[in-house]
Amino acid sequence: MTGARRIGMFGGAFDPPHIAHVALAQAAVDQLKLDELRIFPTGQAWHKARALTDGEHRLQMARLAFAGVRNAVVDGRELQRSGPTYTVDTLRQLTDEFPGAQLLLVIGADQAEALSSWRESAEIVRLATISVAARARPEPDAGEFDVSRLAGVPTETVELPSMPVSATEIRSRVKAGQGIARLVPAAVARYIEQHHLYRTA
Repeated sequence: MTGARRIGMFGGAFDPPHIAHVALAQAAVDQLKLDELRIFPTGQAWHKARALTDGEHRLQMARLAFAGVRNAVVDGRELQRSGPTYTVDTLRQLTDEFPGAQLLLVIGADQAEALSSWRESAEIVRLATISVAARARPEPDAGEFDVSRLAGVPTETVELPSMPVSATEIRSRVKAGQGIARLVPAAVARYIEQHHLYRTA
C-alpha cells in the first residue's frame, strides 16, 4: 500500500456545522496526511430521532464551513439517497471510485464508542482505517476515548484539543435569540441568519 492515495471520509448531520467540526477536518487532513477529505452531510440519519434540517441548507452550510480546509471536498451524495443513510454504503462507493486508495474513516469519540452498533460494522473496518479523535466530544466533562477498546481494528489517532461544542446547543441558542458567533464559522452564522434557520422547534 506504499504510495497509495489516502482518502478520508468525514460524515455528520452538520446541522449546523460548527468550529469543532472544522477543527477536526483540518486536523485530519494535516495529521493523517490525506490527499483528500470527503465530507458527507448525512441524508436520513438512521440513529437520530429528530428530523434534520433540509438537506440543501445543510449542504450549503457545510460548503461554507469547510471552504478553507485544504484538500476537503464536500460531497452531497448521501442527501440524494432514498431511505436511511449508512456509512458502509458510502465506503463501498469510495472503494469503487478510488481503486487502490487507502480509505480512512474520521470519527469522534462518541462515534467510536457506538461503532460496533453501526450497520455492517465489520465491513466498515475491513474497508477503512478508523481514525479517531479521542477527545472530540460535545460534553465538556466527558473523558477521552481509549482507542485500545477497538481491539483488532486498524486505527489511527487524530490529536485535537477538547472542544465542547454541540449542534444541539447552537440550535437552542438561535431559537432563544442568543449569539453563536464563537461557535460556528462566520459564513455559517450569516447563512443561518439569512435563511431564518432554527427559529422554531
